[in-house]
Amino acid sequence: MRHLTAATIFLIALVATTAHAQVGNLKEVEQPNTMEKIDITKKKNEPKLRNFTNKELDNFPVYTGNDLGLTYSPKKSVFKLWSPPADEVVLYFYDKPLDSDFISEHPLKKGKNGVWHLSLKGDHVGKYYNFQVRIDSFWLNPSVDAYAKAVGTNGERAMVVDLNKTNPPGWEADKRPPLKGFQDIILYELQLRDISVHPASGITNKGKYLGLAETGTKSPDGLATGLDHIKELGATHLHIMPAFDFRTIDERPDAKLTYNWGYDPQNYNVPEGSFSTDPADGAVRIREFKTMVKALHDNGLRVVMDVVYNHTGATKESVFNQTVPSYYYRIHDNGFYSDGSACGNEVASERPMVRKFMIESMVYWAKEYHIDGFRVDLMGIHDIETMNQLAAELRKVDPTIFIYGEGWTANVCKLPEELRAVKVNVPKLDGIAAFSDEVRDGIKGHVFTPTKKGFINGENKLEESVKFGIVGGIAHPQVDLTKVNYTQKAWAKSPLQCITYASCHDNHSLWDRLTISCPTNTEEQKLNMNKLAQTIVLTSQGVPFLHAGEEFVRSKQLVENSFDSPDEINQINWENKIKYNDLFQYYQQLVQLRKAHPAFRMTTQAQITKHLKFIDLKFENTIGYILGDHANGDSWKRILVMFNGNANGKRIEVPAGNWKIICTNNRIDLNGMGMNNTGFAMVGPFAAYIMVEE
Repeated sequence: MRHLTAATIFLIALVATTAHAQVGNLKEVEQPNTMEKIDITKKKNEPKLRNFTNKELDNFPVYTGNDLGLTYSPKKSVFKLWSPPADEVVLYFYDKPLDSDFISEHPLKKGKNGVWHLSLKGDHVGKYYNFQVRIDSFWLNPSVDAYAKAVGTNGERAMVVDLNKTNPPGWEADKRPPLKGFQDIILYELQLRDISVHPASGITNKGKYLGLAETGTKSPDGLATGLDHIKELGATHLHIMPAFDFRTIDERPDAKLTYNWGYDPQNYNVPEGSFSTDPADGAVRIREFKTMVKALHDNGLRVVMDVVYNHTGATKESVFNQTVPSYYYRIHDNGFYSDGSACGNEVASERPMVRKFMIESMVYWAKEYHIDGFRVDLMGIHDIETMNQLAAELRKVDPTIFIYGEGWTANVCKLPEELRAVKVNVPKLDGIAAFSDEVRDGIKGHVFTPTKKGFINGENKLEESVKFGIVGGIAHPQVDLTKVNYTQKAWAKSPLQCITYASCHDNHSLWDRLTISCPTNTEEQKLNMNKLAQTIVLTSQGVPFLHAGEEFVRSKQLVENSFDSPDEINQINWENKIKYNDLFQYYQQLVQLRKAHPAFRMTTQAQITKHLKFIDLKFENTIGYILGDHANGDSWKRILVMFNGNANGKRIEVPAGNWKIICTNNRIDLNGMGMNNTGFAMVGPFAAYIMVEE
């Protein structure tokens, strides 16, 4: 039975923390570096496992081969396990995924560099297996190998599968949709269950990989849902929240249905079973995941995996600790686990075999599952060298694979900051992007103060933070960094390293945030604030990021941290699409505007400083800028963009020109809505105003 630990609850509450947000006041979890034995085989214990010092762990030999885990063929199966301190390793075969004794046991032989190996003749497809390691006289728990590519129910036993037989029809011909450059990316984040479980989704395979593969699905009002909706919106990349095998959902057929975001990894190289139609059969979840990817690719959508290598869901009982105790984690000299994740542990990415595991795992997903990008959870815990090496290896698979992550930690981290992939070190990262919490909180207010307002709903003195997002996190002579929240330094070398967003799965949805912070405003006003927020995001330089359902008023009934809330809270309500279709169409037109005009998608700091000039609108809580001189080869000579975050409209003087109105009164029309040659513009309350000169 899987269970949710208190540490996991703590992590989810803090997973969106930024470098500025009270992190230094959190105490590390004092969890000693000891192992507790749960005796589930014939192996018995007398003594306790000794602790390994950091010096011992650092001196373990490194294996450079790429064949750890299972290498399958119909004629034989070869098993390899890296465990330098082991004195004995045994493999058990089982005929069931759970609740059965082993049917045979096989000792492994120790080879070079700490690798144990076993070759078994014959075809073993369909068998489940675990390893058990003895160190000195202590037997660790039987466990799945960290390199396992298939598992059964609840991920408790690995499974022998023929990966070639898990490919859906046409998989060999599957191709990544075209992508000229990262500047063309529009990210759309969702959790797999959320997109399909609502009764009005029209989707048959609710909560499953196959549900996201369905096309032609419609709401009772006849509007597109699911995959067709995302395609209709115009996003380019579907960011799927954790879909590797995680701990907290019991996959047994008779288990109570529960919900979890999945930021508690168990088996990194295996799709999560609860999203499949048969969690017991390891081949089924693989095939259905691939079917989903192929359907998305066939419909022009690339696929991003949300990956959580910074910590494991379990600590003492993790697959890592049952193979090489303590090696995969950062341990203080006093024997306690460092806890930069606020989940009880943090993974030591700088250790050679940990770095090797992370790189090989992500490359495996890119190759075997045709994944097009990775969002790295709490990327600030990982070391810079590992992040750069994995980026280099992924680009060998395909140079268009996009990597981005959270440039912060959730707690105090043992690795020195100068070595970590935090925001301030983004210039040291090779083409890897980070989220801009500056623009996020500039737009809507401090993320952990729900009643706090932002630029879009009238809060003053946030203009520079929003401008920092508009230029894509680069140094710009007209952005006063001393007035930008959370940073005094531009941290992006190019706008392609900056993820611009107003909301994500963490904390309140945008609509709920507006409901809490604007209790006296009308629904129409809040809808205008919503439009203004995403106009800022989708006209900014950098890479825009949208949270699924915000385009038709996604609400989680004011629940801020919905990581284990039921479907009734987390589901996307497809009935809202017809009710708020004007809002959806506005989002859709914003996407079309961005795609049609490269001025919003410049790729270098030099381009932006040359072509993007801010203008003084002479009112507080307003921002204006011009994209000039056919920026980035745009067909429009000049583009004038203005934002008004005030409750009253503003009469603003504008530069002389033969201007065509593209956006006004919270409406957009790329073909134009008349001309403006008056020398001023009436920018409505909580609204954007865009004019162009052709």
